[in-house]
This record gives sequence, structure tokens and C-alpha cells, in this order.
Amino acid sequence: MDRTPSSQESSVHGSTRRSVTVRDGKAGLPYSKGLMATSVMAAGLPPSRAYSVAEVIEQRLHSADRDSVTSKELRELASAVLADQVGERYADNYRRWQRAKDRTVPLVVLIGGTTGVGKSTIATTVAAQLGIVRIVSTDAVREVMRGIFTKEMMPSIHASSFDVAPYLREPPEEDNSVITGFRRQVQAVSVGVTQVIRRAVVEGTDLIVEGAHVVPGFLDVPDRAEAIVTSMVITVDDEQLHRSHFVARAADTRSKRDHHYLEHFDNIRRVQSFVRDLAVTHGVPVVPSYSLDATISRVMELVVTDSTDTPSTRFATPGSADPDLFDLAVPASRSAPEQEYR
Repeated sequence: MDRTPSSQESSVHGSTRRSVTVRDGKAGLPYSKGLMATSVMAAGLPPSRAYSVAEVIEQRLHSADRDSVTSKELRELASAVLADQVGERYADNYRRWQRAKDRTVPLVVLIGGTTGVGKSTIATTVAAQLGIVRIVSTDAVREVMRGIFTKEMMPSIHASSFDVAPYLREPPEEDNSVITGFRRQVQAVSVGVTQVIRRAVVEGTDLIVEGAHVVPGFLDVPDRAEAIVTSMVITVDDEQLHRSHFVARAADTRSKRDHHYLEHFDNIRRVQSFVRDLAVTHGVPVVPSYSLDATISRVMELVVTDSTDTPSTRFATPGSADPDLFDLAVPASRSAPEQEYR
């Protein structure tokens, strides 16, 4: 008589397979390709490739004809499959990230760059892959400050970052007006951003800060004894590609703000050049954004490297949850790690 596969079995191509249980002490959960794919994405893999790796891991688990494995054995298998399928570089990233998850201080990721380079998308994706539940936009910090300080008290924060000069009491010289205005706003907003970072460190909470006001040389960041701080500046070198980001958004949303960006596109490009130069001066990695998968891969690699190898105070002026079986990343929109394996 035919029977329906039990919860401990799965049907693959018409055949029935017994699920492999991953155990961590007394607790155990069935192996999940989705969770494993999320875990190996921390090595810098794009989602499609990570899922392929997770499928190979599942195949090898079934080939071994075992009902269960320990979480340590699973991590070792994942490392071996990564080396075999995509290269030792990604396997090494994966192993280093596993070690980094045992750190005793929070991780702070700083993502800078001018308007329209994709900072928010990158931050959200990286947060999901690393299991970071708190993302702060520097624009949100500026909005809070605008509610406290009137235009008369602090005019520099009451304009777009690339169009501050007309709002200053003493307008700067025309040749430097865009950058002078930008610097004034960054100096003001950096005070609030620094306090957000300090609060995260006190709470032991991992944090991603993204925004145009994350500029090398303007932030006071904690030292490595208090937090691991990894930082980067995102750029779009191709001017037409950069412009197309605003054109597409303006067509889709009919937003007046996106048309405002297009009207001030030259100013936005000037700000990018200024921030890029500061990044080079301060030794901050510059990450060109031309492909989302490639950009995410590079950002993840920087985070893993800074978490395990190097001092991370690149933005300086002159706690994390217990690791779970699959290192499940929690979307930043979640208020708690609801789906984590325990």
C-alpha cells in the first residue's frame, strides 16, 4: 500500500528520502536548503549560487546515508563543498565568518556614498545575510535633528546633502559651494550618527549605518576593544548608469524628489568625487556598484576580513545573538530573530 511520506521524509523526483537532522546538543532540526543558502551567502556568494551549494550539501548528506549530523559536522561539510564548488576563497570566508560569530563585541558596518548609488539596497541585503536586525539611515538621523533644531538654529540640515549652500547664512564661494555646504551638513549630522553608534556599542547590538553622511574623517568610532567597525564607500563610476537610477525611479514613482535629484545631478557627482577622495586619503575601501551581486559579494568579504583580521577604525577622526545551527540571517524588518534555529 502507498503511504504519505512522514514529516521526517521528503519526496525527491518521485522517490522518498529521509530528512537529515542537524543536532546541536540535545536540540535538532531538519536540514533546510534555504537556511544553509543564507548561511553560505555570508561568504560572499550571490543567492542563486548559494542555493546551488546548499543543494550539493543536501546531496552529500543523503549520500552518506546518515539520519543526523552535528552542527560542527555540517559546517565542516559546508566548507568542503564551498571549496569544491566555488573555490577556496569562499570556503575561507565562510570559516572566518563562523569564527567571527564567536566575538564578544558588536559589529558595526558603515556604508557611505553619495545619493543614488544603492546604499539602502546594499545595507538591507547585507543585514539579511548577516542576521543584523538594526539598520540606521543617516537621513533618518537628520530628520530627527530637523525636528529639534529649526532652520534658523541649524540651517545646514534643512536641505538635501548636495544642495546646502543656498541655506547657509554666509554663502560660500561659488567654486566650492556644493562641497562646503555638504561638509557643513555632514559635520552636524555626524554628531547624531556617532551617538547612535555609541548606543549600539553600549547595548552590544550589531548595527549597519548607511547614508550620504557616512564620510571618512567625520565620525568618531569606537576602538576595536569595544566593537568591530568595518567601513566602505559605495560609488557608481559610470555617469550614465548613475543618472539612470534616478530616471527609472522618477518614472516609476512620479516623485518630485527624484526629479529634484536629476536637476542637481552634477552636484551629486561632485559630492561623490569628494567622498571618494576622502576614502582614498583615509584608507577606506571604495566599492564600485555596477552589479548588485558583485557589490554585495565585495561588501561581505570586507565585513568578514575586518571581523577576523584587521583593525577597523577607518572612519575615525585625526552584541550579537548566540550562533544557531545554520546562522540564519533575519530580515532587518524583523524585530526579533523569530526564525532562528535554537
